[in-house]
Amino acid sequence: MSNIFLIQGDTLDPQMGPHFKIPPASLSMVDTISVILCVPIYDRIVVPVARRFTGNERGLTQLTRMGIGLFISIFSMLAAGIVEVVRLSIIARDNLYDSDGYVPLSIFWQAPQYFIVGVAEVFTFIGQLELYYDQAPDAMRSMLSALSLATGALGSYLSSLLVTIVVAITTRNGKLGWIPDNTNRAHIDYLFWLLTILSLVNFLVYLLIANWYTYKKTAADDIELR
Repeated sequence: MSNIFLIQGDTLDPQMGPHFKIPPASLSMVDTISVILCVPIYDRIVVPVARRFTGNERGLTQLTRMGIGLFISIFSMLAAGIVEVVRLSIIARDNLYDSDGYVPLSIFWQAPQYFIVGVAEVFTFIGQLELYYDQAPDAMRSMLSALSLATGALGSYLSSLLVTIVVAITTRNGKLGWIPDNTNRAHIDYLFWLLTILSLVNFLVYLLIANWYTYKKTAADDIELR
């Protein structure tokens, strides 16, 4: 995902004021800013409000939080796809297919997709860590945290595999494909729509599996009942 965001951002206008250009990779700071802003909002507003409706001391169960995060992440792909559609429409309007310059569209139009990723991370990672520490045996907590990082690494490999498959299929019969060297002639928007569909499927599979899970009673639950 992040690599495709960079490919998209590398063609956009990076100008920030008259004397400064922001590198496309630096826009990931919006993700970090989003997390910094959303964590206190989540803790001070979302949890108390949710607690009133659910009766759960934490507001939302761990699996519910993770599910909300996965659902929100779908919209980051939608936002990226919309930006790409606008970018391609400007290229077609100004006939910039073979231009080496920037497309006259500010790189800050990518900010929403990065921001949404940060919001999704707040819900998913908080729920994930609480699930490990509440539900896992004491001896397995560290291992599960390590497995969480391992799944991130595995996801990166699977993303590379997905891009390889997409390139192989879309370049058949001499076609340029979705991700050619000339990004102005690419169809990265198709890739974003594919990722949106895969994210939705992933969310639905998660709901199915999470529905089977039965929470074990923890010491905190015993204290709450008393």
